[in-house]
Amino acid sequence: MSTSKLHELRKEKKLEIKSTVENGPFQADWESLRAYSVPRWYEDAKFGIFIHWGVYSVPAFETEWYARNMYREGTGVYEHHLKTYGPPDQFGYKDFIPQFTAEKFDAEEWAALFKQAGAAFVVPVAEHHDGFAMYDCPYSEWTAAKMGPKRDVIGELGAAVRRHYMTFGVSSHRAENWWYYNGGRLLPSDVQDPKYADLYGPAQPCYGDPAYPLPVLPPNEEFLDDWLVRTCDLIDRYGPQLLYFDWWIEQPVFKPYLQKLAAYYYNKAAEWGQGAVINYKFDAFAEGTAVYDMERGQLADINPEVWQTCTSVGETAWCHIADHTYKTSGAILGDLVDIVSKNGVMLLNVGPRADGTIPEEEQKLLLEVGGWLAVNGEAIYGTRPWKVYGEGPTQVVTGTFNDTKRSPFTAQDIRFTTRGGSLLYAAVMGWPEGGTSVIETLGSRSKLLAGEILKVELLGSKTELKWSREEEGLTVKLPESAREQGIVVLRIEHAAPETSR
Repeated sequence: MSTSKLHELRKEKKLEIKSTVENGPFQADWESLRAYSVPRWYEDAKFGIFIHWGVYSVPAFETEWYARNMYREGTGVYEHHLKTYGPPDQFGYKDFIPQFTAEKFDAEEWAALFKQAGAAFVVPVAEHHDGFAMYDCPYSEWTAAKMGPKRDVIGELGAAVRRHYMTFGVSSHRAENWWYYNGGRLLPSDVQDPKYADLYGPAQPCYGDPAYPLPVLPPNEEFLDDWLVRTCDLIDRYGPQLLYFDWWIEQPVFKPYLQKLAAYYYNKAAEWGQGAVINYKFDAFAEGTAVYDMERGQLADINPEVWQTCTSVGETAWCHIADHTYKTSGAILGDLVDIVSKNGVMLLNVGPRADGTIPEEEQKLLLEVGGWLAVNGEAIYGTRPWKVYGEGPTQVVTGTFNDTKRSPFTAQDIRFTTRGGSLLYAAVMGWPEGGTSVIETLGSRSKLLAGEILKVELLGSKTELKWSREEEGLTVKLPESAREQGIVVLRIEHAAPETSR
């Protein structure tokens, strides 16, 4: 595409954005955007699937940051690339694209698996930092629709997800493309060839921590306009009900563009009659204007506003790599239950292979999670946090990148959710000694549950439970048949205090 044609396309889109922002219910300022409210579908969903799949799935080495680190001398990726493919001026990141054929990609199979896993929504990465769009982007030739698979991956997946009655979202990580390939400026590489500038981006010089670099110059108007135009086109093209952003958009220079983007998106959602969600990290958006996301981390207590954790089935990488260390389904479910008890939502990532297949280990984990949710989902979907999130010795520390640092939950750890005014769910996070669980928070003198307990049942079981409520707590004898569930959930029907006199 000629430069002049591209300029005209961007100009037309900018005019459309301006009109939509000026004429909709939301304006491009934080005060107006604070009128936003989180849609009911998202509050009820609780569990979604994230997907990191792209050209980086071809080398499948170390992490999805292969594209950056292959141009940085001294990194393990650089050394691996030299030995396996040759120096980056002879074999650059672009040369992986022909190998990214996705010949076994079947959007219908993926959607069916995610549905079995119990997901309520699905969020693929539409564009990672590497600059290769997984959708039919009109502003770039470097897309999966025109190269590699030569398929509109996002379009196919979105249609399949909706056919399975799940909500569809997309993720954009393009902001980091401003500096992502800067290492390629410091050694002989194809990053320096102007023919590939649309893929490799500005590759601006950086300083500081290479993992969290600070560009010498902030993004200029041309880059920011392009970021806004591409993101709004992504919204229009696929109608996502969730838009996830990675870090770095919190830079001050992005703030006016974020306000324009949010106003455009929320106004479009109002036109569609659908509730929309923006996920952000750190302080990119003003509080109350979008949904906060904590990467690989959790909160220590209930948050008044709904929030999200994004995490992955693997302990380190987000994309497919050859030697993943996988989490267990028990650990994933423990985090899910804890997050939901604190008014949170979990977005769990998988990383398909370059050929489009989801690794068997990841399929197994998803099906195990889905099996548990099929039995216990009543205590997850559509629930709300109770007066306290729970009890027990295991402490979760607030903060990012803590998902593998907590101790395993124990049988003394209990997590609560509620539905309506008379149903309380108590998740027992491990198998208690002798099969008897004592929930201290629900003792007969509890000020949190002053009303009478009318019935105690075990989700997934028809066995009548033996239970009693004493001062020291609610004591429940669990049937041995429930042990294999790992986390068992009690459904507690109670009377409201005013009706229990």
